[in-house]
Amino acid sequence: MTWLALLLEKYMKDLKTFGELMKKRVVQKAPAYQWQELALKIIKDFDVPNDKRGSIFRVCKQYNKQIVERAMNDTKELCKTGQKWNYFFKIIGKKPDAPKVETDQLN
Repeated sequence: MTWLALLLEKYMKDLKTFGELMKKRVVQKAPAYQWQELALKIIKDFDVPNDKRGSIFRVCKQYNKQIVERAMNDTKELCKTGQKWNYFFKIIGKKPDAPKVETDQLN
């Protein structure tokens, strides 16, 4: 066999059908709302652990975009090391224009 035939044979082994390629394709959905996109950005920037990601989404949905962005910028500015996501929660909880959440008292 010639070197061209060997090369062609190797190429044909590695060649996959179009159907096989389509099965392995990963389709990512785009966020449906702006607050979801903001939450994904915070999760990425602050390395939020898996068990806290739901809280990030809830904060971004519940609060105004400007409030969340201000807390995000404050976190980036003030917290240079450590758990930035934890600091973000502290800042977002202390904003005076944060919505009040009523809790049931245990009596």
